[in-house]
Amino acid sequence: MVAARAEVSSRWHGSRRHLPRARVGGRLFESVETDAGMKIVDTGLVTAWEPPTRLVFEWRAVSFAPSEKTEVEVLFDPSPSGTLVTLHHRGWSRIRPDHPARHGLEVPGFIRMMGLWWGELMTGLREFIETRRSTEERCLSRYSNDRFCARYR
Repeated sequence: MVAARAEVSSRWHGSRRHLPRARVGGRLFESVETDAGMKIVDTGLVTAWEPPTRLVFEWRAVSFAPSEKTEVEVLFDPSPSGTLVTLHHRGWSRIRPDHPARHGLEVPGFIRMMGLWWGELMTGLREFIETRRSTEERCLSRYSNDRFCARYR
């Protein structure tokens, strides 16, 4: 999980999110494209880091006030086909109902939207890992002379 952290963090849906140091107290940053260029925003704080099973971080949307935050917990469990990733995103009840992050949706619609958003993110992560795994397997084959495989030897 740690080895892929930097690569995965650079591919997180739409904008780019970065977790430079996976440790308790580590910060989560988001790169946001603006009319003035790329802006780096502090969007979170790691509150629990228990490799290889658990990561918890506070998360703030770019539009949140300094006191507004939610919590994301990611659990990693072995499964016969690889790793089962379970994600809990809590704390939305502390964010006012008319906040722009809610996109004007009532609670059921908002929860559905967030579930679909996280589902897209997890699908993208799974696809990225599967692609990386197949590349590693090809590169670790003694018959591969692919110049992109140098990092696996």
